[in-house]
Amino acid sequence: MITKEILNQYADLLEEQKEVEEKIILLDRQITKLQNRLREIEAGEIVKDRVYGGEGGIQGFNIEGVPSMEYSRKRAEMVRKVALMNERKAALRDLNAKISLTIIDVERFIASVNDSYMRRIINLRFIKKMSWMDVASAMGGANNESNIKKAFYRFMEN
Repeated sequence: MITKEILNQYADLLEEQKEVEEKIILLDRQITKLQNRLREIEAGEIVKDRVYGGEGGIQGFNIEGVPSMEYSRKRAEMVRKVALMNERKAALRDLNAKISLTIIDVERFIASVNDSYMRRIINLRFIKKMSWMDVASAMGGANNESNIKKAFYRFMEN
């Protein structure tokens, strides 16, 4: 049985799907950036610095070496982000399955509505995500927001 809550959730599920996909894309970019930095370090990057010390703190010393602390931090960060990416991809697969079932249910419900006027209201409000005022305007004629809402709610009660 399709309820108005399921119809409302349909649009939200589609938006949630886009948001999760955007998060995955962003995370993928971050992982790629980390991988590139790690490759630079692994290729033998040498960090150079000059420190002062010795007697009276006036002697200068040049130091150089591999940035091992940075490498360790970046490596740990990348491992965390890869794990998060795997979790998000699993969540997206679950969400896609739920969306597919909801889409099938909603489309069957809309197709089963015999009244063309009501099908248009449902499509405009829940599929195209229009406000009730915009639905009334799109429906034309003497329709107003209140009439459209009342007609929909009466239909859903039956």
